[in-house]
Amino acid sequence: MNQTRILLPGGAGLVGQNLVARLKARGYHNLIVLDKHTANLEVLRGVHPDVTAIHADLAEPGDWVKHFESADVVVMLHAQIGAPTRAPFLRNNIVATRHVLDAIKKYKIPYTVHISSSVVNSVADDWYTETKRQQEEIVIASGIDCVVLRPTLMFGWFDRKHLGWLSRFMHRVPVFPIPGSGKYMRQPLYAGDFCNVIISCIDSRIKGNAYNITGLERVDYIDIIRQIKRVTKARCVIVRIPYRFFYVLLKAYALLDKDPPFTADQLKALTCGDEFEVIDWESIFGIRATPFASAMDETFNDPTYSHIALEF
Repeated sequence: MNQTRILLPGGAGLVGQNLVARLKARGYHNLIVLDKHTANLEVLRGVHPDVTAIHADLAEPGDWVKHFESADVVVMLHAQIGAPTRAPFLRNNIVATRHVLDAIKKYKIPYTVHISSSVVNSVADDWYTETKRQQEEIVIASGIDCVVLRPTLMFGWFDRKHLGWLSRFMHRVPVFPIPGSGKYMRQPLYAGDFCNVIISCIDSRIKGNAYNITGLERVDYIDIIRQIKRVTKARCVIVRIPYRFFYVLLKAYALLDKDPPFTADQLKALTCGDEFEVIDWESIFGIRATPFASAMDETFNDPTYSHIALEF
């Protein structure tokens, strides 16, 4: 059993839940998750009762910092992805990051993996993009020994937003709407592959660089939806509707839901035409990418994890 002490701030989210499962499969068992989302922490405790799961708001000073003592590795996973106002992005992407960095320095943690985002290279202009850029700059400027990973849109087990939400919505409606033509190129990244990249970093302690971890297959949004329908055996009809009408519907929905699963800003990001750099991360990190169709099958049909969805 590997006794490397690994701390996962924000580890009850999509990547964290996938990472814990894969770390344990590799023999890592000295894992500590810090997260403020009570329900998702309970999911983690239910699936992995042997993992230390601590409720902590990283944007607030508190006793949670003591868990950094004697840690060998920190994987910075905390992030605000969607919200109808700017304040949560500042709080959870900037303020919390400064607190985590203070703890890393205080306890002289020898190695950190910072999970940034491909949006730092995006043409999008929204609160998520703005604060993720700032977050990465703060981490790099801190001087800690770290590697920076910039994943594209991810899907996988435990998906509470993105493709996971789309699959659940698909089973609730007779008609599934697609904005405009649906021909918006995406480079989706399987969370299982990304977790293997993180584990490779932990094993090798590679540092000093930022790596764009992009899905290797270019897939149009409408074809992603068709794949979801295929693997989940949904019966809805896929229908294209005008982009403007779709945008208005999202704006209206945001008035009813304080934390909507898909926002108008995310629609803009979907259709803005980004194409992210593809590097040979398979060779750099010594792993093999899972083909998109196989990854979709694993995501929605795995007997252990596919039925578990996190809360928003």
